Formats: sequence, C-alpha cells, structure tokens
Amino acid sequence: MSNFAFNNPAFQKQDPRNVATYPGAPGPQPGVQGAQAASFQHGAVDAATNARLEGMYAAPPAGAIETDRMSVEDTVWKTAGLFAILVVTAAVGWVWTLGGTNFDPRGGVSLLPMIVGALGGFVLAMVITFTSRKKVRPALIFGYAALEGLFVGGISAFFEVLYPGIVLQATLATLAVVGVTLALFASGKIRASKKMTKVFMIAMIGYLVFSLLNLVLMWTGINQNAFGLRSVEVMGIPLGIIIGVLVVFMAAYSLVLDFDQIQQGVRNGAPRVYGWVGGFGIMVTVVWLYVEILRIIAIARSN
Repeated sequence: MSNFAFNNPAFQKQDPRNVATYPGAPGPQPGVQGAQAASFQHGAVDAATNARLEGMYAAPPAGAIETDRMSVEDTVWKTAGLFAILVVTAAVGWVWTLGGTNFDPRGGVSLLPMIVGALGGFVLAMVITFTSRKKVRPALIFGYAALEGLFVGGISAFFEVLYPGIVLQATLATLAVVGVTLALFASGKIRASKKMTKVFMIAMIGYLVFSLLNLVLMWTGINQNAFGLRSVEVMGIPLGIIIGVLVVFMAAYSLVLDFDQIQQGVRNGAPRVYGWVGGFGIMVTVVWLYVEILRIIAIARSN
C-alpha cells in the first residue's frame, strides 16, 4: 500500500465470492437465471417474459447513479471537482501570500497561508484516512481540498517571488507527468507489480528519513544552505536535483498504484461515495508531485 488514502478494505483485493452483487450490475441476475431455468424445465417460455428479458439485455449498462456503486467515470468527475476547489482556494492563498491583489511582493510575503494549509491539510488527511474505513464524509474531503489549495497557492507565490516564471514551469511539468502516466496506464503499458511496489516502499522510507534529517539540520542551523542537504553538490550537480528526479519517478509510480487501487475498488463493487476517497488519494499524490517539481526547478535556478 503506497498512498495512505487507499488504506481501506474497499480498495484491497478480495475473494470474488465475497463481493456482493447488486441490482443493475452488468450480466444476468441470479433471479433472472433462476426464472429462465425454471421456464426451460417446464418446456415453455412465456413470450412476454422473453421480450422483457431481451429488452433488459439490450439496455445500456447501469451507471454509478443507478447502481450506487463506484465507477471509474464517476471517480474522474469527483476528482475534477476536488481539483476545482483546490484551484479556487489556491488563488486565495496566492493573493493572501502576496498581501493583496496587486501582486506586488515589495512589501514582503506572508507564510501564513502555506502554514495553515499544510498543517490543516495534514490533520484532515489523517482524519479522513482513519474515519473513511467506517464512513466516508465528503465534507471533510472538500475541506482538505480547500486547505491544500491554500498551501499550494502560498508556496507557489513564495517561489514565484524568488524565481519568476517557476510556477508555470512546474505546473506544465506536473501536467505532463500526470498525463503520460495516465496514458501509459490506460494503454496497459505500465502496471503495478509486487516487486516494484516493494522497491518503491523501500525508496519511500529512505526518502522520508532523508527529508526528516534535512529538516532537523536546517531548523537547528547546522546546515544553513537554502535547501539544506539538497544544496550539496555531487559531481557539480546539486543533490536536490538528483534526488528530486528519483522522487518524480516515485510519485509517477504512486499514481499508477492509485489508478490500480481505484480499479480494484470498482471491481469490489464499493459504494459510489468511495469515489471521493479515490479523488482524495489522487490529489495527495499530485500535490506531492507538484511540490517536488517546484523544488527541483528552484534548486536548478538558484544554482
């Protein structure tokens, strides 16, 4: 399990015999099969029943609304809605950070939106992760998207003041990585594997330890470089760029795992409301990817 957002039985592989059927699901229903078997056993099938059955099979497959079950399409729309909230509050965070609507940084910038968004988003993410095992509360996920928007808008404005044009570069790069990863996954050219997932988890633990150590060194003043250990050069290349490129690949693989687990939730017949959890998980990964790309470009330009 890579993304903590999907640490939920609804997205884990189950025995197909334990997955309940539901009205409107593709394929014939047990009741219909029983009726047909009984009719054939008696040697005659009512013409009206035949016509009704043919109409049922010819009808379009039931969607997420009719079945109240999770679907890929419904999850996509829910994810788009969450990102719409993020974009709106990111604009608020941007203006708040720069201290007004004139985007004039000469008066200084405020780090409050970034701090509020980061801390509030982390707390809500933990609450959503642990409570969604029993009940999914979309309102909490909306709140998370809004707080993540404040964080993204705040950190973007901060870096834009230091390195003009960096936000556009990071946004385009993020969209490119997400688009390529989605295209490769949809075409079946890339899939999650147990071996690769184990390697990913080891790399993720190592990266978390490195990030924590770097943060402690910067807070204590032992390392006073702008990006801490990331500013140290290895063969003329900042360590932050080398690690950052590896982390981008890790984030891309995390997206693959997210897509795979959403498909698993659909196969499990999870309730439709779990589409919000799927959108929440994708947002966690995409924001992580954006911040890492933003940092890579900042380190490269500062060098």
